[in-house]
Amino acid sequence: MNNVLFAFTLTLFAGLSTGIGSAIAFFAKKTNTKFLSISLGFSAGVMIYVSFVEIFPKAQDSLVAELGFKAGSWATVGAFFGGILIMALIDRLVPSGENPHDMYKIEDIDDPDVVNENEKANSDANLLRMGKFTALAVAIHNFPEGLATFISALQEPSIAIPIAVAIAIHNIPEGIAVSVPIYYATGDKKKAFKYSFLSGLSEPIGALVGYLILMPFINDVLFGIIFAGVAGLMVFISLDELLPTAEEYGEHHLAIYGLIAGMAVMALSLLLFL
Repeated sequence: MNNVLFAFTLTLFAGLSTGIGSAIAFFAKKTNTKFLSISLGFSAGVMIYVSFVEIFPKAQDSLVAELGFKAGSWATVGAFFGGILIMALIDRLVPSGENPHDMYKIEDIDDPDVVNENEKANSDANLLRMGKFTALAVAIHNFPEGLATFISALQEPSIAIPIAVAIAIHNIPEGIAVSVPIYYATGDKKKAFKYSFLSGLSEPIGALVGYLILMPFINDVLFGIIFAGVAGLMVFISLDELLPTAEEYGEHHLAIYGLIAGMAVMALSLLLFL
């Protein structure tokens, strides 16, 4: 029972870190598109790095150990692209306007000489939809992350702690990625925090589902598939949603600087737990 409580606590800590990112976002000025661009790039960098350097290799190790090198490698790659496919299907099915990636810069939205009132409303609506979609995407991939963190904590707590810390760190910029566009579009801090907070709650919910439903069936194969699928989800979110939006609201180099900074922070956090 102590192990179960420890696993739930670890998962809750990782998930609710999105709220920290949301709180950080409240210090941004409404027209600070450089902050938006860098923070979204940072989010993408964290998620891409942890997916390829940490999560994917752990999934492959688990599957190769159970299925053999060839079958395990195929299963890892299949689960990775399966995660991408799931996220792509969600991207297609979730209502997101005619073209949610075609957005104005905030400065242009606030400049009456650049756009009229109808265009401003449409741009705000697109920005709000992007924030809500990011919250949904974060919540969906946080769900299996929560499951994976919970299961790993039960199996090997010493491995689960750095994984949870890594997830918590990348959940902070995810909280920024969710709350900043919603705040920029609505000016409502409470609404921005609510969406950010709820997206993080899906992580302990994933742990709860794992405990109540999947625990009797969990094994190294299922664990590896879950991890590889999470890596695919995170890469898709980064490439399809976060990076395009980061470039849309800032200079290309700002998005890339944020991307590299996110990778560096993620790398440092993993090295500290070697």
